[in-house]
Formats: sequence, structure tokens, C-alpha cells
Amino acid sequence: MSRTESVAFDNPRRERRADTFAMWVFIGSEAMLFGAIFLVFLVAHLDFGPAFAAASKHLSVALGAFNTAVLITSSFTMAVAHMFALHRRWRATVWALLATSALGVCFLVVKSMEYGKEIAEGMAPLLGLPFRYEGPDPVHAEFFFSLYFTMTSLHALHLIGGIAVIGGMIALWRTASPANRLHRVEAVGLYWHFVDVVWMFMFPVLYLINR
Repeated sequence: MSRTESVAFDNPRRERRADTFAMWVFIGSEAMLFGAIFLVFLVAHLDFGPAFAAASKHLSVALGAFNTAVLITSSFTMAVAHMFALHRRWRATVWALLATSALGVCFLVVKSMEYGKEIAEGMAPLLGLPFRYEGPDPVHAEFFFSLYFTMTSLHALHLIGGIAVIGGMIALWRTASPANRLHRVEAVGLYWHFVDVVWMFMFPVLYLINR
């Protein structure tokens, strides 16, 4: 008989349902956080549209599009991991999870390169760095870049959290029962897809809305 990880549950099915519900509650709270930030950005865009449009043209659409493709692929590999877990193909599940983590790291590396480019060009108004912007309305352009770095860095932190959770899950893989492996994959899969969906909204809003 499958065992539970917590003494609060008398069978694995209840524990799995509780874990899934808890993850949905967490995702809902995170959706409200990102929703509030998106709302601030969109309201500011209505007020300072020309300045935001000019500022967004300094972002690299090529790097943003590449990272979008990377995250879409990572959602696919996470879905594959879930499929393998449902069929108890544990070795394949681990490889799919490792591929998902690797794609997440790839996203972060590319994003770091993009940040480096923006910092070198003086368009990172954070941590006391000088802001050098030669376009129109530099005050509101600085506001755009402040929101850009806030939104993308918050997303990156969530992605780092997902990678860390996958790493911990793999580290404890051998000690987990088949039922626990499955519900862990399901829970982290929900979270990973949420982080990917956030970027699917973030990319057009920041990079494409003014092109």
C-alpha cells in the first residue's frame, strides 16, 4: 500500500488532492501579484504611451522571442515528464525534469545577457546605476524601465524557485514512493506552467505592444 508523506492524511489520494489544491491556491495568489503589476503597467502605458513606446524599442525582440521559445519548449518537456510519471516510467520522468530545468537555466542565462546589454547602455535605473537615455521624455522612459526590470526580475525569481524545486525533487527521488513522485511532478508542473504563462503575457506587453 502506498504511504503518505504527512501524518495528517490517511491515504495518498487525499494527500494528492490536498497538495494540488494548495498549489492552485498558491498560483492564485501569485496571479493576483502579477496581475497588480500588469495593471500598473497598463495604466501607466495609457498615460505615458509615447514615452513607453519609444523606450520599449530599446529592448531586444530577438532575445525576448528566443526566450519565449525556450519557455514554450520547457512547458512541453514538463508535460512529457507528467506523462511519463503517469505511466510510472521514472527514469524517463527524471530526464524530462532535467531537460525542463536546463531550459529554465538557458532562459536565465539569456536574460542575464539582455540585462548586461541594458546596463551597459545605461538603461537600468536600479541599485544606484546611472540612467542614460537619449530618447524623448526620459523621466517616463525611466519609469518604463523601472517597471520592466521589476516585472522581469520577479518572473526570473519565480523561475529560479521552480528550478530549485525540481532539483530538490530529483535529489529526493529515490526515497519517495511512486504515488509521492507522481503528485510532486503534478504540483511542480502546475507551478512551472504558470510561470511560463506569465511570460507569455509579459513578452508581448513589454516587447511587442508598441512595435
